[in-house]
Amino acid sequence: MTTLTWIPTLKVAAVLAALTLTAGCTGTTGDGETTSPVPTTSTPATATASPTPPAEAGGATAWFVVETRAGLRLARDDWTGQAGGEAGVRAAVESMIDGPADPDYSTSWNPDTDVLSVDIADEVITVDLSEDARTANVGSPGAALMIQQLVWTATEGAETPDAAVVLLIEGEPAGELWGAVTWEGPVAREDPMDVRTLVQLERPLAGEVLSAGSVTISGDAAAFEANVPWRILDAEGAEVEAGFTMTSEGQTFAPFSFEVELPAGEYVVEISEDDPSDGAAGTPMVDTRSFTVE
Repeated sequence: MTTLTWIPTLKVAAVLAALTLTAGCTGTTGDGETTSPVPTTSTPATATASPTPPAEAGGATAWFVVETRAGLRLARDDWTGQAGGEAGVRAAVESMIDGPADPDYSTSWNPDTDVLSVDIADEVITVDLSEDARTANVGSPGAALMIQQLVWTATEGAETPDAAVVLLIEGEPAGELWGAVTWEGPVAREDPMDVRTLVQLERPLAGEVLSAGSVTISGDAAAFEANVPWRILDAEGAEVEAGFTMTSEGQTFAPFSFEVELPAGEYVVEISEDDPSDGAAGTPMVDTRSFTVE
């Protein structure tokens, strides 16, 4: 199996704050939450006045790029109705090219790129893109992560995370791309601890409109001691609720879910790495989502 060649050799930074940050929250309730505010070193988020409804932006799960203390990392935009198989790959890659609904995420893939075909055989997904895919304004670290962005997105769409991905452009092997990397054969997902942001929201979707009352917040994280601090901010950026939730243990990236009672209004939920070091270990990775309660 041919592997990906880097020009020059590089790897996305994998300095893991989870190994240096220690949990410091106390006073949990029976469901693993606390009502005491949890300080973080992240910049406070503010709610957007006019969130974009999810129905207006894409329709399949795709991976995008976010800036973190460990460099560029992948973050996931989740949607319902994932198809699986070749149709799922096409939908996911088209969503990746169209761009994220979450304004905190980004992509360097040329939006003029077309998905010409998708083929799945023997645990290898072949994606054929138009010539526009060769055009990207991106440096070496971004080019490296663009490869993994497509690999993670295609394998997500196929619902086969262990598959490898081959990229063709106009029916020919991609070869050298963006003056930084060469893609000549099947490429698999790299270790998620090396390429993913360590905290990830799944629900609510960016701009989602929810019913007043009990709002469910969910996602997954590679959290030290399974601890994930969270905050809810109102439209002015004022903290409404705060606490922490626990991930299930036994997995590198483990799911979490908690509920919070909210009246009608516009909100931002923020999750983060725990940071008892007060920034000494680097700015904690965060993920935020704007949503509306009616």
